[in-house]
Amino acid sequence: MKVITIKQPYASLIAQGYKEYEFRTWKTKYRGDILIHAGKSVDKKAMEKFKHLNLDYPCGCIIAKAIITDCVYIDEGMSKRLLEKDPLVYSGNSSDLNWEGYGFKLENIEKINPIYVNGKLSLWDYDY
Repeated sequence: MKVITIKQPYASLIAQGYKEYEFRTWKTKYRGDILIHAGKSVDKKAMEKFKHLNLDYPCGCIIAKAIITDCVYIDEGMSKRLLEKDPLVYSGNSSDLNWEGYGFKLENIEKINPIYVNGKLSLWDYDY
């Protein structure tokens, strides 16, 4: 199964259903099942921003599965729509209005028991 490695707290925000787009500078044609891997690196500023949610932030493990249903270009208009949808989650990171790239639309997100494995760049494969 395909896997994407994401820094904390963003991986946990996805696993808990707060975040439904993962942002990248590159686009993907892949659509289908994907595992969400919480990488070993942490965005300390973002961790502080989301500490009031009292989430677990495991690192170095797969924590959720989802389906990539779309890959959309994040321009100023899409950034504004995301900020209107959830200003806490979609502000102060890649969805800022001055950033352009791609958002992988994640649906059917399901938290799973952690599977400890080293992450990789881009989309990678794991026997699940």
